[in-house]
Amino acid sequence: MFKGSIVALVTPFTDGKVDEGKIKELVEFHIKNGTSAILACGTTGESPTLNYEEHNRVIEVCIEASNGRIPVIAGTGSNATAEAITITHHASTAGADAALIVTPYYNKPTQEGLYRHFKEIADSVDIPIILYNVPGRTSRNIETETVIRLANDCKNIIGVKEASGSIDQMQAVISQCPKDFILFSGDDALTLPVLSIGGVGVISVIANFLPADTAKLIDLFKENKVAEARALHYKLLPVIKAMFIESNPTPVKKAMEILGLCSGSLRLPLCEVSDETTQKIKKALNEYGILNS
Repeated sequence: MFKGSIVALVTPFTDGKVDEGKIKELVEFHIKNGTSAILACGTTGESPTLNYEEHNRVIEVCIEASNGRIPVIAGTGSNATAEAITITHHASTAGADAALIVTPYYNKPTQEGLYRHFKEIADSVDIPIILYNVPGRTSRNIETETVIRLANDCKNIIGVKEASGSIDQMQAVISQCPKDFILFSGDDALTLPVLSIGGVGVISVIANFLPADTAKLIDLFKENKVAEARALHYKLLPVIKAMFIESNPTPVKKAMEILGLCSGSLRLPLCEVSDETTQKIKKALNEYGILNS
């Protein structure tokens, strides 16, 4: 169920409010273009600026729009374990197929604290849990030993989204965790390398506006068309780099606006990208062939 190109869906805003109609349109767009699953309320979905009601509603809308056609994964992490349990319970009750739980941020727990945090959340629900390791945003790495403990001790912790950038760590996870434990790239630029070491896919930013090609890259690799996958990887790379000139999701929101897919509106403390970055995004989109000017 959980493999391939999973889009870390943006949350569109209109007049400062979550645009539910546009979310439904985006879900349809992804289903038509081969996206394997929707991640609602991830970092790219601006979850830190959503209030509880909005957060819950975005997840519900994605589930309603998908209507069982593709899985919906709910981002339900928090730096407070009790809060994460509450949000994850809601996602489970609403019908989410899995939850993505980010490393607790700001309070910098020990590895034992991380283990207890994730285990308590996993023990509180029946739906599958995917760990999200992104030390660049949380200041804490989930060490391989901790991932192994969680994979062995919690039957519903099924995998990890790895955004540490360390291929060494990812290889250790794959080689030392149970055989059915899955690894997702958390970085579009590393999708192909992660597939080559045994990863099952990517939780993607660029799939927001290049869903078919993101899915195609993974399909080509699975079909052993490695040279074609590599060529597509290098074609995608300049666009990927453009999406991280400034903090995600500000560039992808701008790209979505340029392409007419949704409003580029953001919520403070995020703000629109600079004019210079806008021009670089347009250049990358134009050279890719999805922008005419």
